[in-house]
Amino acid sequence: MTSLSPQAIVQVLDKYIVGQEEAKKAVAIALCTRERRKKLPPEFRQEITPKNILMIGPTGVGKTEIARRVSDMINAPFIKVEATRFTEVGYVGRDVDSIISELVESSINKVYEEKLKEVESKAEKIATEKLVDYLCHQLNKGNRKQPVKKQLAIGNLSQAKKAKKLTTLNQKLVANLLQSHQLDDHIVEIEVEDSPQSISSPTESYYYEENSGIRDDFSDFVDDLKGYGKCQRKRRISVKEAHRILVRAEASKLLDYSQVIEEAIERAQENGVVFIDELDKLISPRIEVGRDISGEGVQRDLLPILEGTTIMTRYGPTKTEHILFIAAGAFYQNKPSDLIPELQGRFPLRVELKPLSQNDLEKILIEPHNALTKQYQALLATEGVGLIFTKDGIAEISRLAKLMNERSENIGARRLNTIMEKVLEEINFSAPERANEKIIVDTTYVRQHIGNLIQDEDLSRYIL
Repeated sequence: MTSLSPQAIVQVLDKYIVGQEEAKKAVAIALCTRERRKKLPPEFRQEITPKNILMIGPTGVGKTEIARRVSDMINAPFIKVEATRFTEVGYVGRDVDSIISELVESSINKVYEEKLKEVESKAEKIATEKLVDYLCHQLNKGNRKQPVKKQLAIGNLSQAKKAKKLTTLNQKLVANLLQSHQLDDHIVEIEVEDSPQSISSPTESYYYEENSGIRDDFSDFVDDLKGYGKCQRKRRISVKEAHRILVRAEASKLLDYSQVIEEAIERAQENGVVFIDELDKLISPRIEVGRDISGEGVQRDLLPILEGTTIMTRYGPTKTEHILFIAAGAFYQNKPSDLIPELQGRFPLRVELKPLSQNDLEKILIEPHNALTKQYQALLATEGVGLIFTKDGIAEISRLAKLMNERSENIGARRLNTIMEKVLEEINFSAPERANEKIIVDTTYVRQHIGNLIQDEDLSRYIL
């Protein structure tokens, strides 16, 4: 994590999330407390565990957004999981241990990318030299005869020196063309290493199907280092793509596999943050016969991970004592006290996020750096359309969003997305033909495009 104070973390969160000061402060303090812990003597440091947080509030008020923004802000492994993904051990489905496996994978890929950047310049130099050799070989193969001017320049040299001179001239010429990107679209044949799939268990296979990006990055690197049936094959691709592949391959060769693994697991253990969403979905009505494998059983399986245990992952054992867990739930039809007592004790900090008022919705539309109004203005500007939102237009959109939340399911700020899309549907459709126009979105414009639909309660159910 970068050196940030609780106040600085809250200030960054304020740029994207309106209100919810209590939740922002709780998360900021929890993150900074972990940094303070690292400065303590080792014998005392081990005794201080993270204070896990439970966020309580309706959907669409900022719980997930707070976690997502925190993950962008801190230099630490972070994953977000849905509590409903897991089943009790012994049943078909994913068990909670996979949370830690995913956290370690996330940490490994983060460290791997950082290490790649450290050796990137050296790898690029080696890759460029290889690419020049490939291009020169292809050039010489395709055109055996040298230009007369070059033949005259080296006419008095021996045959061996002539060949060496020609090769040097070609290499310098190709290197210059390569550096100026004049050969980017040229097709070149290179040799690349292929490794067959080394997945040995259904669990790993399932995981990589969901996270194919990881398979293409660090896991391939690991398999190559372990020597899983590497073989060479030739590929004909563009010079630009060949350069990217060769740089990646050479950078991987320069990395220390064991060091990457060791550092990544250490980061996951000391700095990892896990956000568990929809925790309230694990609370189910009491049943007289049998067990609820999707509810109470999963809660009990979560206990050792939250308390502190060692989980065996693909890359080695990982301790969970100092991982910070942030859980969230709407708790519409139940309350946190309906969780099993042991699980409640694992979340000592509880913060309640407030429902959004019309004033909050107005601020959400215009204040955050990624506000919806700014997004639509930027998108339509690419077509040459100027979109202007008036103050009364913003107020009307917010009023309608609040009205619909009260009339049907309250989905918080997410309602703004559906209303904005309907208000701007016509201009989004006809934007290419309306270049250089200025569109003013005021109360009249909003009501013309959506007001009547909301008045018809039966019709609004299907539109919004």
